[in-house]
Amino acid sequence: MKKYKDIAGDGGSDIAGQVEAQQGKLARRLASVRHVVAVVSGKGGVGKSSLTANLACCFAGEGWSVGVLDADLNGPTMAKMLGVRGAKLALSNAGVEPPLTALGVRVMSMDLLLPSDATPLTWEAPTQAEAHTWRGAMEANALREFLADTRWGDLDLLLLDLPPGTDRLATIASLVPKLAGTVLVTIPSDVSQLVVRKSITVAGRAKAPILGLVENMAGLFPGPDARALAREAGIPFLGSVPFDPALAEAADRGEPFVALAPASPAARALVDIARAIRAALAPA
Repeated sequence: MKKYKDIAGDGGSDIAGQVEAQQGKLARRLASVRHVVAVVSGKGGVGKSSLTANLACCFAGEGWSVGVLDADLNGPTMAKMLGVRGAKLALSNAGVEPPLTALGVRVMSMDLLLPSDATPLTWEAPTQAEAHTWRGAMEANALREFLADTRWGDLDLLLLDLPPGTDRLATIASLVPKLAGTVLVTIPSDVSQLVVRKSITVAGRAKAPILGLVENMAGLFPGPDARALAREAGIPFLGSVPFDPALAEAADRGEPFVALAPASPAARALVDIARAIRAALAPA
């Protein structure tokens, strides 16, 4: 039996050609999207997904056409938070039609494809070391297909909710050449800020413009000043979102917190942050 290394070239599979064709399809799909922005934390547990969901609602509430891609394939939450979990995906020759939220946000998530809560996304390989490589390659390919096969239509903004891990930003930057920028999320924690510093370095190496830093869960516990971190790193500080249990409760129900409690300090902060991001995107 021949092994892979014994086969000359790619064995007739034309893998390079397939990837190139898919990348071309992705470029054509994103040609109708004005801005693609990645929301990044590097570390889990900072409320990045609920922040992404509410920022999408803020933009939609101000008249922007918005889409959200849940780039966390192993722990997708965006469909739940935006209230479209269980929605049927419509297929056509033009691609997959993403479900719409009550505010008109278009959502695509692995959660819409998995048959049950207990169904994991597995990346099989003979050894754990190889599994890590396959996970990286297969995740990148899956995200490329999500972006290319979804019928996003004309969008002002497409938000990409990235999973934890500083390496994910480099993957997205390689897939989306027209990435308008990244929004970094931290909480008042030394550990969180340590990881965010790594994400800032990765963003610089990936040539992914940093639109700014957001502090989430402000006031939950004492911790380092996120403004100081932004100043030290030479990046804009977009604002702080006060800790509010009602925000998490709304996300669990799939309801837009910014629309439910617009007068709350957290909702007002989210609206201000969305406007700051919009201002940062204006020159692009």
